[in-house]
Amino acid sequence: MKRVDVAYAFIFNEIEQKDLMVKNKSSGWSLPDGAVEKGETFEQAAMRESKEETNLIIKTEHIVAINEAFFENKGHHALFITYKAKIVKGAIQIIHKDEVDDIKWMDINTANQLMPYHDGGVESLLESSAPYTFQG
Repeated sequence: MKRVDVAYAFIFNEIEQKDLMVKNKSSGWSLPDGAVEKGETFEQAAMRESKEETNLIIKTEHIVAINEAFFENKGHHALFITYKAKIVKGAIQIIHKDEVDDIKWMDINTANQLMPYHDGGVESLLESSAPYTFQG
């Protein structure tokens, strides 16, 4: 199986209690995400993909989830790392209309339905934190 690394950005508006989600043409709704490119860290990928998908510049805070899956039909072994992130600047805009259909702030219940792979839902991501050190 081919190893595929994917980085996600969990951007949560604490005042409105909503998180930012992207509707990708190929895979439906998810957090801003994408494959880690050669020579790139997971953190760099999360920031780059957020900019490419939403036009937002973000700052990652910490890892809130690590998921792993086998996709037998594609022959992939995937590792997903999700970072909690804050918006630094920018306005939401679809840059790549051939890849992204929509971008929306989703309430917690809707987000939980769209992301059933996080035990405890979005609420668990708000409480989670894992140390991370890039060692060069």
